[in-house]
Amino acid sequence: MLMNADDGAAIAEPTRERYGRTRVLAVGVATMALGLVAVEPVAAAEIGAAFCQTEMAATIKNLFTIIQYGGPLVGGVTALGATVAIPTVRRADLKKELKEVRNQGLIWGVIVAPLGTAILQFVLNDVVSGGVSCGF
Repeated sequence: MLMNADDGAAIAEPTRERYGRTRVLAVGVATMALGLVAVEPVAAAEIGAAFCQTEMAATIKNLFTIIQYGGPLVGGVTALGATVAIPTVRRADLKKELKEVRNQGLIWGVIVAPLGTAILQFVLNDVVSGGVSCGF
């Protein structure tokens, strides 16, 4: 037993029994999590082909098309318009705003939208659909 320096009261030491219960609980939770993760691809493979034929899959494909082509189009036009307008503006604060619009148009429209579409395509084709290619 350990003694408290202030009032001399005994402090209970952790026992092996408590450590044993904690370790068994941690191993049990880890085993359950591994079991869920290991079984998930098999369950997804069964419904993957059926998912590709649904209206939701068609809607997702249309949304990807809009993001993939519309994002760079809007971002590029915005960036180009801001770039053309910068020399015609005299106010410094408005020039700063236009430069920020130009940068954001390039970042979000030209870089992030196509990259995000590729990542979402990968997730839906290989994770959600269980490896069945829906052609997103």
